[in-house]
This record gives sequence, structure tokens and C-alpha cells, in this order.
Amino acid sequence: MNRDELVSFLDEYLNVPAYPDKSSNGLQVEGKEEVEKIAFTVDTTLRTIERAVKAGADMMVVHHGMIWGGLEYVTGVHYRRLKALIENGLNLYVAHLPLDAHPEVGNNVELLKLLGLEPKGPFGEYKGLTIGFWGEFEEPQPIEKIAQIVAEKLDTTVRAYEFGKREIKTVGAISGAGAFALEEAWRKGIDLLITGEFGHADYLTAVDLPQSVLVAGHYKTETLGVRALMQVVKEKFNADVLFIDEPTGL
Repeated sequence: MNRDELVSFLDEYLNVPAYPDKSSNGLQVEGKEEVEKIAFTVDTTLRTIERAVKAGADMMVVHHGMIWGGLEYVTGVHYRRLKALIENGLNLYVAHLPLDAHPEVGNNVELLKLLGLEPKGPFGEYKGLTIGFWGEFEEPQPIEKIAQIVAEKLDTTVRAYEFGKREIKTVGAISGAGAFALEEAWRKGIDLLITGEFGHADYLTAVDLPQSVLVAGHYKTETLGVRALMQVVKEKFNADVLFIDEPTGL
């Protein structure tokens, strides 16, 4: 594969220009022009870079990149990561909000698919963008059953906060740090918010609304998009791909 052809496809398929984002999306670090193997992973770390190099990858496609609003200094961990990428000619392609929000392979639509749900509409307004989706069961489901399904399919620990409804008809999905959508979920009558992480202030907000929440881990909820995108690239380009799993437990 030609790198620039692959990058152009990803930019267009993910609609990268449509998302003003703190993350610098697209090709963050330029490497080899010809790409034979692509590593997909959630985070850009020395460990994932080293594993990609060891596997013979020429490009990494990640959800969390290196550059968030620009690099002021190339020192410390930034230097070490950038050095490892450049010395090995490894391209780094990043899709943050574009991969959360994508209607076919995004983290949030994939979260609904875990439950057998199709998106009924957009959900989760974030800085003027809507990045999530909501879906609806034909019949109400116990929150405990939903938590068990998510835990099994993501191989993760799920915490259930039953502050609102326990019999769930409508579900909103925002991967990662999605607690910003708590009040929107409550206003729109969405019975359950599924997200990745949940802080002290988020807990108190959910109690007072009240809003039921499932928390399934920032990392685990954001493996879904890169895995789904990996299959699209594999099929379109007949590409040699691999997924690098580096769970944080968070």
C-alpha cells in the first residue's frame, strides 16, 4: 500500500476535517512511503510502538495519539516516543473524535452493537459536536443483565450505578470519558448511560439527577472502534493487520 493513498482513504472515511478536536487527527508522524503491515491499537506509548516495530509494522493507527493541541517541547517521554517512531520509519495515524463518532465503526455505535442495538439517533453533544448514539430495546431489560453482557463481551469489570431506572428501555453510549453527557441523558429520558470512566463529581451528578450509569473502563470501551476500523482497512486494501492489546485496567 502507498501511505498517502491509505491516509487519504482514512481521512475521507472517518470525515476527519469535520471534527475540531484537541487531538491532532490524521497522519501525526510521517514514516515509510510504502506500507506492508499496519498495527492498530488504542494508545501511543513506548510499549505499543516497540510491539509494532517488533511485529514488522510500517504504520500504527491509534485512537490516542501523541499531539494534543501541539507539542511545545520535544523532551522526556515525547522525545522518546517520537525518536522510536522516526528511527523505525513508523507512520502514526490518529483518529480520536472521528473514531468515537463514526456511524459504522465508531466506539459508540459499536457499544450499542454489543447489546444488539441499532442507533436510533445521535446523542452526546461535546463542544458543538454530537459524538454518540442512543438505541432502544424492544422490551425493557434489567440493568444487571445489560451489565453482564457488556462485561462478558468486553472482558472487563463493569460497575452499575442504579440511581435512575433499573428496567432499561433506552441506552445512550459514549466511550471513554463520557460522563459529560449525564444531564443530556436525563433531559432526553435515556434510561441508561454506558461510558468508560466515572469520577467523584460525576457520581454526585448522577445521584442528584437521578441517572443510571454503566461504567466499563476507558480503555476497554475504546478498543471497539480501532478493531472495527482494522477490519475495514483489511478488506479494502487486502492489508496485513494486527491489533496490539495494552489494557490499562482503567
